[in-house]
Amino acid sequence: MGNILYLVAVLLVIFWALGFFVYSIGSLIHILLVIAVIAILMRIISGRRL
Repeated sequence: MGNILYLVAVLLVIFWALGFFVYSIGSLIHILLVIAVIAILMRIISGRRL
């Protein structure tokens, strides 16, 4: 489960970067960024390693 969460977080950061630099979707991109950061923080706080 942790690996899937980490993968989703990384994908969201990539999509955010693409949207931020390529498209102008608005607040949706920033919501994706916030979700990705929360997922990464949950991964770090849980203390599990790859």
